[in-house]
Amino acid sequence: MQKSLAIFVFSLFLLCLGAVAQKVTYSEPDHDDARTLNFEIVGKMNGNILIYKNYRDLHYMAIYDAEMRMTEKNRLDFLPEKLINVEFIQYPDFIYFFYQYQKKSVYYAMVAKLDPSGKKIGQPIQLDTTAEVNYASTSKIYTILNSENKQQILLFKIGTKNDRAHVVTTCLFNKDLQLQKRSKMLVPMPERNDFLTEFAVDNDGDLVCIKGSGTAQNDNINKVSLLTKGSNADAFVSKDLNIAGLYLDDIRLKVDNINKHCLVTSFYSKSRRGNIDGLYYALWDKVQGKEISTLKTTFSEEFRADAKSDGNSKAAFNDFFLKNIVLKRDGGFFIAAEAAYSTSRGNTLNRWDYLYGSPYFASPLDYYSYNSQLGYYPWARYNQFNNNNVTRYFADNVVLLSYDAAGKLEWSNVIRKTQYDDNTDNFIGYTILNTGDKAHFIFNVQDKRSMILSDQSISPEGQIDRNPTFKNLDKGYDFMPRHAKQVGARQTIIPCQYRGATCFAKVEFN
Repeated sequence: MQKSLAIFVFSLFLLCLGAVAQKVTYSEPDHDDARTLNFEIVGKMNGNILIYKNYRDLHYMAIYDAEMRMTEKNRLDFLPEKLINVEFIQYPDFIYFFYQYQKKSVYYAMVAKLDPSGKKIGQPIQLDTTAEVNYASTSKIYTILNSENKQQILLFKIGTKNDRAHVVTTCLFNKDLQLQKRSKMLVPMPERNDFLTEFAVDNDGDLVCIKGSGTAQNDNINKVSLLTKGSNADAFVSKDLNIAGLYLDDIRLKVDNINKHCLVTSFYSKSRRGNIDGLYYALWDKVQGKEISTLKTTFSEEFRADAKSDGNSKAAFNDFFLKNIVLKRDGGFFIAAEAAYSTSRGNTLNRWDYLYGSPYFASPLDYYSYNSQLGYYPWARYNQFNNNNVTRYFADNVVLLSYDAAGKLEWSNVIRKTQYDDNTDNFIGYTILNTGDKAHFIFNVQDKRSMILSDQSISPEGQIDRNPTFKNLDKGYDFMPRHAKQVGARQTIIPCQYRGATCFAKVEFN
C-alpha cells in the first residue's frame, strides 16, 4: 500500500513538473501601436527586454520588465523622417543602432549609440555616404556584418553599374567604431549569370564571400569561388572550389573562428535542374589558404521517404532550403533544412522561382539589395507575387543532419510538421531555443480552428522528444515563432497577435 502511494505521489510530482515545464508571460497590447507595426526584438539588458517599434516616421524603443510590463517607451526623435533600413548590435552595456536614409541624391549610412533604456548616447556617427543616387531608393545599399566576438564591424556595399565588374566597397571598424580600413575593389563578373553571395567577417576582421555562376537565370550553380580579403588588404583573393561536376543550389557559408575554417554547404543535383540528390560541403582552411576537404552526402531512399511522406521520393528534397547551420567546437557541424514553398492562384512556386536560393538578387538599380537576417525563407528574399492574388505559404518538415569533424554523417532525423497560411508567412516556420543540453524547435500546430504552440527537442545524439503542446496558453494569442529571439539561457521572446494588435510573450523553460 505504501509503495503504491509512493508511486502515485511520484507520478503526480512528474505531472506537476510537466505542467510548469514552460512559463509564458504576455505583454499587454500597446493601443498606441498601429496594426501594421514594424518591430525587432533587440535583446535583454539589465533584466529588461528591449524591443524596437516603428510605424511610418515614428520610431521607439520599448522597455519591458521581467513580467513583460512596459516600463518605458522612448521615442528615437533624432532620426530622419524616412528610414530605409535599421539593424542592431547589442553589447553588455550599450547598443549600436545602424540606420540608412536618403536625402536628395546622397545616401547615408549612420549609427547611434543607445543606453540600456534605448536613449541616445552622444551624437549619431556618419559611417559612409554614396553620392549621385539619382533615384528614390526603397532598398538598402549598405549591409552591416559583425564578427562572432563583436569586436569587428564591417560595412559594405556592392555597385552593379558595370555588369562585367562589380565594385565592392568595405569599411572595417573596431568595437569603438574607429575606422580600421576602407577598401574599394573591382570583382570581375565575366559571365552573364555570375553573382556574389554569403558575405561573412571573422574575428580577425578578414572578409570572405562566395562568387557563383549559374547555367542560366534562376538555374543551378555550376561554378563556385571563395573570395577572401585580409583585414588590411585592398583586394580579394579568389580560389575555385572543387564541385566535381555537381550542380549546386542554396549555397551557405559559415566561418569557424575556433578552427580557422570556412564551411561551404549546398544542396546538389547530378543534372541541371534535376532533383536534389544530396548535400555538398567543402572545408576551407584559412591558415593554409586552401580547400582541405570536399565531400557529399547522397540521401538514401529511406531518408527521402522519411523527409517527405507523400509524393515522388526522388523529388522529396526539392522544396527544402537550408535554414540553420551550427558549428561544433570540434570542427563538426549541424544542419537544419525546412520544406518551404507557396502557391498563387493555383500555381505552385518552387525553388526554380527563387533566384539561386540566395538572399541576393540583381537589383534593377545600381546596388545589390541584401538582408542577412531574413531566416532564409525563399519568398522573403525574392517575392514577385501579385498582391491581388491569394498566396498560400507552406512550411513543412524539418530535416536534421549532424556531421563530425571529418565530414562523416553521424545521424539524421526529421521533425514532422505541416503548416500553411494565406497571404502571410508570419505564423508558420519555427524558432530554435538552445538550452545547452537540447535544442528546442518551437512552432505552431493546427488544432481545429486554432494554432497551438508546440515543442520538439533534439539531443546531441539526434534523439527527438515530441513534447506535449504548451499548456494553459491564453486564448486569442496567435504566435509568430519564426520572428522570435532567444534572450537568455532558457528564455525566448515570441511576438504574437491579440485581436489584431502586436504583443510579445516571454517563454521560459525550467
